[in-house]
Amino acid sequence: MGDPKGFLKIKRQNCSYRSIDERVEDFHEVAILPENEHSQEQSSRCMDCGTPFCHWGCPLGNYIPEWNQFIAEGLWEKAFTLLVATNNMPEITGRICPALCEYACVLGINDEAVTIRENELAIIEYAFKHGFIKPFPPQKRSGKNVAVIGSGPSGLACAAQLNRAGHKVVVFEKADKIGGILRYGIPYFKLEKWVIDRRLDIWKKEGIEFRVNVDVGGDYPTSELLKNFDAVCLASGSRVPRDLNIKGRNLKGIHFALDYLTQSNKRVAHDSINGEIIDAKGEKVVIIGGGDTGSDCVGTAHRQGASSVVQIEVLPKPPEHRTESMPWPTYPFILKTTSSHQEGGERYWSVLTKEFIGEGGRLKKLNCVKVEFSPNKENGRLEMKEIPGSEFEIEADLAILAVGFLHPEHKGLISDLGLKLDKRGNIETDGNFMSSRPGIFAAGDARTGQSLVVNAISEGRRAAYHIDTYLMGKSWLPII
Repeated sequence: MGDPKGFLKIKRQNCSYRSIDERVEDFHEVAILPENEHSQEQSSRCMDCGTPFCHWGCPLGNYIPEWNQFIAEGLWEKAFTLLVATNNMPEITGRICPALCEYACVLGINDEAVTIRENELAIIEYAFKHGFIKPFPPQKRSGKNVAVIGSGPSGLACAAQLNRAGHKVVVFEKADKIGGILRYGIPYFKLEKWVIDRRLDIWKKEGIEFRVNVDVGGDYPTSELLKNFDAVCLASGSRVPRDLNIKGRNLKGIHFALDYLTQSNKRVAHDSINGEIIDAKGEKVVIIGGGDTGSDCVGTAHRQGASSVVQIEVLPKPPEHRTESMPWPTYPFILKTTSSHQEGGERYWSVLTKEFIGEGGRLKKLNCVKVEFSPNKENGRLEMKEIPGSEFEIEADLAILAVGFLHPEHKGLISDLGLKLDKRGNIETDGNFMSSRPGIFAAGDARTGQSLVVNAISEGRRAAYHIDTYLMGKSWLPII
């Protein structure tokens, strides 16, 4: 490495955030890109382990120790070459990935892990700045046409790989802009949309065709899809939200998280909005759901000027450090405090929402109760029980439901194709990502259920390998 004893001399130092007072006044990214010297120093902490578990932890199999070494030695172009060999969108994962690799870092056994995600971002931004990234259209076309339905991370990764293999790829998107969850579900303060557009410009020059405002299975008939394309990849995501069907659910002021985040992103982009405006300005906001989506809603409410923000979660408060049930190198379910949480608000755990209470048809309060979990004596599964006498109320003008998603939308294309679904309502595939209908493949959340962006990119890349093999009999694309 640049310094074989770097991990002994240098402590982990994360990148900086803009001050809270400044950043809550706008939707620009909260993180500050580190200086090159900072990244080189932090990358020198990598031990170049004999068995690098970060490879195992990363769904993309990134060459992490190798490009850390190149950063430390100032060989940025070599680091870039290795990075893009396994990841089509490192500028995305470098900003929003939960860094599964870092929890598997060997240094993390008795010290703080290497800043892998931030080093990844440093490489790709250095590459853009210094002109390493240029369009490279395939030299030869296969004569095969592939449709990718959905332009989220799995669809985009699949399209990029298939285009690289020489196929003519058309990406269909129902919304008016490309990007799916990256564009509409992730707030600007985590991912500004010029980052997506910069990559899309490259892909367009490489030959990928993007068609927006097209509902395949709706205004674009399924029969036309089957007639015009040799293979299809369904990457439409898991968009059916899990609801909270309790008393008072019909009151005004209760919205799904994705609707709230999508509208917020459209407002930031000055796009037109249909229907009721969901605005937290001056409102008492309660976010139901303690995950990343809920955290994104917390940050959005702060920026819209909410008078108060409360986030509640039915599960118990996670531990702050690994426990015996979460040993290294597994991904630990520990307490996460995001930049949004640092900006204010309250967080409650072990809270079940029992009823929405309103006046004049509008939400005014949440009736809640504290719960506890204990194992069932017969099967060992955890069971939730309400704690008697623990009922309480939370004032709320606006409630955001961030309790996850069920499965992809079945109406339209999936129904028209007659695809077999698994027990959870996702598209069922074989080991080659092919659905129950030959030539129709699936990738990402539509196949696996709701997951991480990095998993979606991996899914898209793997699906592309199998689609290429289906079309050509073999594939030189990487299988991951």
